Amino acid sequence: MEANLQVFLYFYKMDKLITEIRSCNVCKEFLPNAPKPIIQASKSSKIVIIGQAPGQKVQDTGIPWDDASGENLRAWLNVSKELFYDKAHFALIPMGFCFPGTGKSGDLPPRPECAPLWHNQLLESMSEVKLILLIGQYAQNYYLKNLKKRTLTETVKNYETYLPEFLPLPHPSPRNNIWQSKNNWFKEDVIEMLQRTVKETLQKD
Repeated sequence: MEANLQVFLYFYKMDKLITEIRSCNVCKEFLPNAPKPIIQASKSSKIVIIGQAPGQKVQDTGIPWDDASGENLRAWLNVSKELFYDKAHFALIPMGFCFPGTGKSGDLPPRPECAPLWHNQLLESMSEVKLILLIGQYAQNYYLKNLKKRTLTETVKNYETYLPEFLPLPHPSPRNNIWQSKNNWFKEDVIEMLQRTVKETLQKD
């Protein structure tokens, strides 16, 4: 009986936290839409993917990475949609939980309120995390701080520096296809290692 209660409380705390995040409206005055925080996470998530912020399409559907960038990311990981959206395996946590709006050169940066408010609580609530993927400059700036290199390219190229805790990656947006074509080492070295690591991590009990 006592063991069952402990298990219940173990998962209840995370469920409560997710509910609080999805109800958050701290930065509503700055958003183009009504607040609708997008997140996927559980106590047992093994791989945490920290991205930037949802685009308008993802904001509309409420499904994280439900766009062309998500398709590219799943190809990098070599995982199916079904596996990707299994929160027991993957936690999908953006730097900003809501679509921030658009500016002159595309989507605005993630709102700065989200990560300091929620990220530590989320990561402290997940006991099975084996790897954290840092997607793009905002996640890398926040988590790597002065350990990051001069450019995103240099940071990603020196990924071994940050393992086993973090793995920095560029954003999988189709707009970065030119970057990939100029940096063949990314596919030949980083993606190969990423797919191998993901496979090994998900196969472990």
